[in-house]
Order: sequence, then structure tokens, then C-alpha cells
Amino acid sequence: MEIQQINRENKGLFKAVSDGSEAGRMTYSWAGKEKFIIDHTEVNDAFNGQGVGKKMVLAAVDYARENNLKIIPLCPFAKAMFDKVKEIRDVL
Repeated sequence: MEIQQINRENKGLFKAVSDGSEAGRMTYSWAGKEKFIIDHTEVNDAFNGQGVGKKMVLAAVDYARENNLKIIPLCPFAKAMFDKVKEIRDVL
């Protein structure tokens, strides 16, 4: 599975792709130049239970770390991931 990032001026998304099919997407909005808000995570039914949402959140965390950014997880799924996984909270 590949996680692709599409970054635009005000918004962006992480898209999970498996064998040419979109497995899920996680959208975000920029809150200034140093923060982005994860606002929605969606996994296609055919990929439920395969960790797609988690992979997208971890891709966002990697992106934040590489670019010295902070994340505001408004999406309930992303917030739950940050609540469960201590090791990724450094980007909050």
C-alpha cells in the first residue's frame, strides 16, 4: 500500500492506494505555515480492518516531523490515534 500526499495552498490530503484502488483518504487544512488540521479520515469499505487509517495518520506524522510542523487532530479517528499512541504526540 502506498500513501500519496497532495498538498495545496490551503488544504491537502493523504491518499492510500492499493493496487491502483483508493483505499482511503485523510484531508487536512493549513492553520498558518507551521500547523495543519486533520479534519477528516475515510476508509473505503473494502479496506476496513487493514490499518489504512493508521497508515495515513503515521504518514502525516512523518511529514510533520520532516518539516518541523505541528498537527491539530480535529478528526475523531486521528484524535483517537494520538490518544492511543504516545510516540506520535511530539507533533501535537
